[in-house]
Amino acid sequence: MTAPEDEIFDSPTPWVADHIRAYVETDGAQGHLYQGWPTLLLTTRGRRSGRLRRTALIYGRDEDRYLLVASNAGAAQPPAWYLNLTAHPQVTVQLGADTFTAQARTAAPHEKPSLWARMTSIFPLYDSYQATSERDIPVVVLDPLTT
Repeated sequence: MTAPEDEIFDSPTPWVADHIRAYVETDGAQGHLYQGWPTLLLTTRGRRSGRLRRTALIYGRDEDRYLLVASNAGAAQPPAWYLNLTAHPQVTVQLGADTFTAQARTAAPHEKPSLWARMTSIFPLYDSYQATSERDIPVVVLDPLTT
């Protein structure tokens, strides 16, 4: 997905950029648990710019898969990272000191209820976000790719 010369652009939101910086500098020793929630770093390719974009997100696990919720705090529009991975589903994930490539996809309707329950058990505010949003908030499944 990435060429060595590709520069990664971190979230422009100051507190997220600070979180990412601490996570990267300490291989996740600082930042993997953010206010008690498990987080990973997700790098997507911008759907319009083609630039690599990195953000920090709460995650869950389902066996060997990783789960994300594209909530954008219940806003009418999904987060940019979600729009990016729908255009370019091969992503890079940093989990602690480990970095790997994964294939991202939106959970299918039949699998979403159990995955949603898993994610709301980690971060209950997702239910509040869904209750106030007119859009169906997606769950994203990240399947690590083996090389």
